[in-house]
Amino acid sequence: MRRRTVTPGAGLEEVLDTLAAAPAAREETAAPAPAPARPRERDTLQTEFAFELPRGYVDDEGQVHRSGTMRLATARDELRPQIDLRVKENPAYLSVVLLSQVITQLGPITDVHAGIVERMYATDVAFLQDFYRRINSEGHTHAAVTCPLCHGSFEVDLSGGRLGES
Repeated sequence: MRRRTVTPGAGLEEVLDTLAAAPAAREETAAPAPAPARPRERDTLQTEFAFELPRGYVDDEGQVHRSGTMRLATARDELRPQIDLRVKENPAYLSVVLLSQVITQLGPITDVHAGIVERMYATDVAFLQDFYRRINSEGHTHAAVTCPLCHGSFEVDLSGGRLGES
C-alpha cells in the first residue's frame, strides 16, 4: 500500500475524495473476472469410502448386509461421543457411537445408529475400527505389503471388494 502525505496546499478532504474515487475507477476499467476453474482431479478430496464387512450385519429379517460406505470424520464427530452418557458410563462404548456417526450406508440401510453397530459381530466392528483409523489418519484404504514367500512388495485395498480380499 502506498503512503499518501498531505501537503499544506492540499486539504485532507481533497485527498479523501481522491482515494474514494480511485477504487471505483479501477472497478470500471477492470476486465470481467474469469470463470472459476474446475478443480483438477488431484485437488478433489474423497470423503466417502466403500467397504465390505468380513461377516456382515444381520438385520431383523435375517438378511446379511456386507457392503457399506463410511465418510471421513469431522472434529464434531470425535467430540460428540465425549458428552454421550453411554460413553461416560462405559468408555468402551465410544467406538460404537463414533462408528454409528460416520457409517453412511450399510446395504440398503441409510439410518445407521448405535443399535445397529451394537448388533454387529466383533470381527466386523474390529474391521470398521481399523477402516476408520486408516481413512481418517492416512486418507486412503491402501496398504503396502510384502509377500512372505517371494518378498515381493505390492499394494492391497483393505476395503475389500470380495470376500477374502480384505
